[in-house]
Amino acid sequence: MEFSEALLKFQLNWPHFFAVFCLVVVVYKSSVFVLRKRDAQRNVEAFPGPKPSWLFGHVMQFLGAWIGKTALPFSPPAYFVLLFFFSCFSYSHSYCLFLCSGDGLLLSKGQKWFRHRRLLTPGFHYEVLKPYVTQMAESTKVMLNKWESFAKTNKTFELFEQVSLMTLDSIMKCAFSYNSNCQTKGGTNAYIKAVYELSHLNNFRFRTFPYHNDLIFYLSPHGFRYRKAARVAHSHTNEVIRKRKETLQEVNELSRIQAKRNLDFLDILLFARDEQQQGLSDEDIRAEVDTFMFEGHDTTASGISFALYCLACNPQHQKICRDEINEVLGGKDTMDWEDLSKIPYTTMCIKESLRLYPPVPGTARRITKPMTFFDGRTLPAGFRIGISVFGIHRNATVWENPDVFDPLRFLPENVSKRSPHAFVPFAAGPRNCIGQNFAMNEMKVAIALTLKRYELIEDPTFKPKIITRLILRSLNGIHIKIKPVNPVE
Repeated sequence: MEFSEALLKFQLNWPHFFAVFCLVVVVYKSSVFVLRKRDAQRNVEAFPGPKPSWLFGHVMQFLGAWIGKTALPFSPPAYFVLLFFFSCFSYSHSYCLFLCSGDGLLLSKGQKWFRHRRLLTPGFHYEVLKPYVTQMAESTKVMLNKWESFAKTNKTFELFEQVSLMTLDSIMKCAFSYNSNCQTKGGTNAYIKAVYELSHLNNFRFRTFPYHNDLIFYLSPHGFRYRKAARVAHSHTNEVIRKRKETLQEVNELSRIQAKRNLDFLDILLFARDEQQQGLSDEDIRAEVDTFMFEGHDTTASGISFALYCLACNPQHQKICRDEINEVLGGKDTMDWEDLSKIPYTTMCIKESLRLYPPVPGTARRITKPMTFFDGRTLPAGFRIGISVFGIHRNATVWENPDVFDPLRFLPENVSKRSPHAFVPFAAGPRNCIGQNFAMNEMKVAIALTLKRYELIEDPTFKPKIITRLILRSLNGIHIKIKPVNPVE
């Protein structure tokens, strides 16, 4: 009887108990937050920066021009940024957004990262990269054929979307020998649509700060669209892996495959073995293929698009590149592996474009032990350090006239005078971009074949409005005009 009365009393009063419990949790969390914020502010007192809003922190400055003029007065060598009232600046959110790609090389850490990096490195050996040049050239020629209509009408057109389709087409051929025809049938292929949907939603989530919270994003309509597109992409990759494994059941050496056809990235992953002769699981293989796909095509598209724009704005350098390319290629309408090393001036122009417009404008690390800067200032373990690649590349103490396009900066005698970390479009250190040679090769092929066929012309009415997203982009697109190159030139 007494128990029943007690239970009834609890049922009648549970809302009060719940309210008290919630109040205790809120007070506890608030106390922890205040103490952590106080400690954080004490640790960053030595790092000046723009005055933050009590609610939004530096979000408005960050959205406005973190990679541009807003950041520069506080950049030598480091400054403090607060996002909203609760978060010290962290660029690591951009990594966390690649949920669809799984725990691949970009996101993994510790021993798993070391093992995967070691297993994947053979996939970027020059012997594997060689045949990719032909596939890159084929994809580029499809794009250039589509551009004939723009050349005839002399109308301005937007580059990035066209180049992005081309790099996606190319990377799918190199990743798993898949001919998608996405440049001509991009709107009808479910996998291509899923890839673009995921790329769009990644960028949208990156610039929508409430969506950095996994639960909020999961419950949102955009989160639903993201999961739907991810299922399509994963299903396609899983099916490709399954079919390839069936095909290779009787094959136990890569050399036997290579005798019949060119190796692709998936072949390397399926045959990768560590010291214990253990390979990658199907889940690991899918994660690495997806990482290669999503990390590779958008970054390269950004690099190619801005390089073409820079050459359109600098016709004197464009002409030198074209003369060099015509001398190397002669009457060929394609490019071979051996040609890549014979266009040094074009390569310098590509590097100068990557300096001005790095495809990945920033990166970040959470420090695991106290860090001391060269000027003596320190930060304790646990802080997230954001690195502005865009800012490093326009540092006026290193680069004279940093906003001017000058490929001669990359003459060997000039490069030797600078720190190797003054130019880091592919990051630096052990976690640098494993696919940087692949990316540079594709940029050389695309730009060389484009300049051989078309003259690029700037449209002064369309200036790119640079915005900071996962990949460097222009808010209003990247626009140029083109006209056919005189065959006798």
